[in-house]
Amino acid sequence: MDHLDELKEFARLHARGQGMKAEHATRVLARITNDRTGDPDSWAAVWTAEGRAAAARGDLLDACRHYALARFPYHGDADRVLAQQLCVDTFDQWRRDRDGIERLEFDHSDGTVVCWAAGLDRPRPLLVVMGGIVSVKEQWAPLLPLLRRIGFAAVVTELPGVGENTVTYGPESWRTLGFLLDRLADRAQVDDTSMLALSFSGHLAMGAAAEDPRIRRVLTVGAPVAGFFADEDWWPRVPGITADTLRRLTGSADLTELRHRLPGFAFTPERLRQVRIPVRYVASSRDEIIPGSEQALLRRTLDDVRFKTFDDVHGSPAHLGAMRRWLFSQLLWLRFAHRGPRQASRSLISERPS
Repeated sequence: MDHLDELKEFARLHARGQGMKAEHATRVLARITNDRTGDPDSWAAVWTAEGRAAAARGDLLDACRHYALARFPYHGDADRVLAQQLCVDTFDQWRRDRDGIERLEFDHSDGTVVCWAAGLDRPRPLLVVMGGIVSVKEQWAPLLPLLRRIGFAAVVTELPGVGENTVTYGPESWRTLGFLLDRLADRAQVDDTSMLALSFSGHLAMGAAAEDPRIRRVLTVGAPVAGFFADEDWWPRVPGITADTLRRLTGSADLTELRHRLPGFAFTPERLRQVRIPVRYVASSRDEIIPGSEQALLRRTLDDVRFKTFDDVHGSPAHLGAMRRWLFSQLLWLRFAHRGPRQASRSLISERPS
C-alpha cells in the first residue's frame, strides 16, 4: 500500500472516530490526489479547505475535526503546521462562548505541556484525558463541560510530541503525568486522579500508576505495554504510518534507530505488578497495531483488570458509542461506587456539544 492510500485508509477510521459521516469523508478523500506541500489537491490543503468552510458556516467543532485530519498524522510540513494552528485557534474560539473552559500552559524541562481544562474553580477529583500518537486534545476537549457537570476537574492534554506538547516522546514519558499532577495540585484533588488514556497514552498511564499513588484508576483503549515495543515478529505488521509517526515523535533519525529504541519502552511483568489499581481496557479483536499478547500479559500481572472487546480495528472506531458508554460507566462506577453511575453515564453519552 502506498503512502497516500494508507493515509486515506486510516483517515476513514479517524473520521468515524470523531463522528464524521462516512459519506462526507469519502467525498473529501476522493478529491485528494497527492500529499505535496502547497498543492491545492493535496491532503492537507483539501481537508483544510473543508475546515474553513465549516468555520464559515459557524460550525466550529466540525472545522476542528477537519483541521485535525488535515494535520494527520503529525504536523511535519508547512501545510500541516497551519492546520494544527487552525485547529487550536478554532477550538479556542468555540470555547470562549462557553463558561469554564480554560487553557493551561506549563513549562517542562524538555518543552511545553498545553491543556484545555474545566472544573478547576474548586477542588474536585481529577480526570486526565489523553489521546494517542495521532490525536490532538481538541478532539476530546468538547467533553469538558460534561465532565465538569458530573463532578470532575477535567484536563485534556496530548501525548508528548503530539499537537502542542513539545516534550520528546521516550521511555520515561510517563513522568510527564506526575509533572502535570504537581502543577494541578492546588486546583484539583490530584490524590484522587483517574486517567482516561487512549492508545499509546495508556502505556504512559500504567507506567505512572506503578509509581504514583495519586493515580487511582486507569481506563484505556488499545494500549501497548510490552509486545508492541519488543516483539520482533510483530513489528513487520505495524502500519507504515504508525512507524513513521513514532519515528517523528521520538526524534529518531530513521526506522532503524526507532526499532533500536523501542524495546526500552516495554514494561516487564515485575513493573506491571506494581500497578495495584483498577485498569479497564477496551480491546479490538482485529487490532492491526497492538498485538493480542498485551491482553494476556495484563491478565497475568494486574490485580484488577477488566476487558471489553469489540470486533473492530485499532481504537474500535465503528463502536464509538458502545465503547464510550462502557468506559464512562466503568469510570463512574469505580469513582462513585453505588451513587448512580448509570444515570450520569447516559447523560454524558447522549448530550453532544454544539
